[in-house]
Amino acid sequence: MAKSKLKMLAIDLGASSGRGMIGEFDGKKLTLRQNHRFSSDPVNISGAFLWDILRIFFEIKNSIRNCANSDDRDIATIGIDTWGVDFGLLDKTGMLIENPYHYRDKRTDNIDAEAYKRISKGEMYKINGLQYLPFNTIYQLLALSAHRPHVFDNAETLLMIPDLLNYFLTGVKKTEYTIASTTALLDAKKRTWAKQLLAPMGVPEKLFTEIVPPGNVLGGILPEVLQDVGNISAQVVNVAGHDTGSAIAAVPAAGENFVYISSGTWSLMGTEAKEPIITEKSARYDFTNEGGVEGTIRVLRNVAGLWLEQESKRQWEREGEKTTFDELSEMATQAEAFKCLIDVDSPEFVAPGDMPGRIAEFCRRTGQHVPQTKGEVVRCIFDSLALAYKRTLAQIDELQGEKAPFIHVVGGGVKESVLCRFTADACGVPVYAGPNEATALGNIAVQLMAQKEISNLKEARKIIADSFDVVCYEPQNTGAWDAAYEKYEKIINIK
Repeated sequence: MAKSKLKMLAIDLGASSGRGMIGEFDGKKLTLRQNHRFSSDPVNISGAFLWDILRIFFEIKNSIRNCANSDDRDIATIGIDTWGVDFGLLDKTGMLIENPYHYRDKRTDNIDAEAYKRISKGEMYKINGLQYLPFNTIYQLLALSAHRPHVFDNAETLLMIPDLLNYFLTGVKKTEYTIASTTALLDAKKRTWAKQLLAPMGVPEKLFTEIVPPGNVLGGILPEVLQDVGNISAQVVNVAGHDTGSAIAAVPAAGENFVYISSGTWSLMGTEAKEPIITEKSARYDFTNEGGVEGTIRVLRNVAGLWLEQESKRQWEREGEKTTFDELSEMATQAEAFKCLIDVDSPEFVAPGDMPGRIAEFCRRTGQHVPQTKGEVVRCIFDSLALAYKRTLAQIDELQGEKAPFIHVVGGGVKESVLCRFTADACGVPVYAGPNEATALGNIAVQLMAQKEISNLKEARKIIADSFDVVCYEPQNTGAWDAAYEKYEKIINIK
């Protein structure tokens, strides 16, 4: 165990912002503090929705520079986690060919029909065990192959976003296991690239690098990067590169039969297993099997999350009406319950734009009350999310063959206490909420494991539980939610 405070830098990138977080470990407890925060907003260029990846890398260097110019210059390691599915392509000289596309870009609209002409949805699921999402890497690559095949002529290497940023720092080209598992190009059981999926999609096999586990040490920072950031001797570590993988590593739950929700822009709801669950029932329920720390499998569903509220808030601000999330939550509690409900996973809610307008149209089309106020819109979102969680929990219990005793919520959604309370009421089990900085904590935990300061995931979770507060929400008024669920099921079946 560490005899004095050991410092590490976690770079945690989300869909709209990124942070540099300093983790300190004294041998018993962890603390976190922010050293840099920046926007990571995508950009629209010539009809394409892209990540400004070089700007993001510039901000990562600013975070490292802040360490070099402070008492944090003694950080031992650095780890980067990001969203999944997106990637960059390098040419033969190692230069980035073009800015990575954002997963919400329209290039994958309706591309699944073309994909299933080449390999059936059922056969694909048997190999990758992944929930169908229109922006999975496999569909992005098929769209590239179909519409811009010349890009592959110059491409030598494909790197997922965290791997690409690690490459910018170190010059090392590796693919971390948890982020690879989001591509739909990984054989979920063999845990290797599924080469039988590449050729049908027109994707060159040569693009893919060695897959390494979380905790792999890549090496030091390139000299040319050090010239920009200052004197830092930290080693760069492959943490769980997929932010959900990092977040689940930090769930401070005891035992093995817990259900988690990594709550943020998306709600990633599932359980932790030792092996993939790939069955007819898991396919019908559209469950995914993604990699976790220590070779675990995250058996989960991607449920629409706080994106619905976030995009509604952005629309109101575009219309000149500014408000805070706390104010929206208070408005929601004052609105009538279950007055209108939506299928949160309906494709019409995926793209950015006028979310309140689309919610109103959904309610109009399904013969419900059309929300008129901000409070009614947000109440509709929260009620519908909680009922979607109830549905997903029942499916998890069925796949597991036993009932989960509780749900543990981590991530930014922990701050939405109203939604946490609704989730407990709807699901009829206790909901434990916290920590909200789970992704950064999971990132730091794997860095500690890479340095052999802690032994395993179980120890990491115990340390996190001892270091951060968790709030418990006991279920109440479950009968009203059971009745609302009947209405919810009818609505999602008639949409």
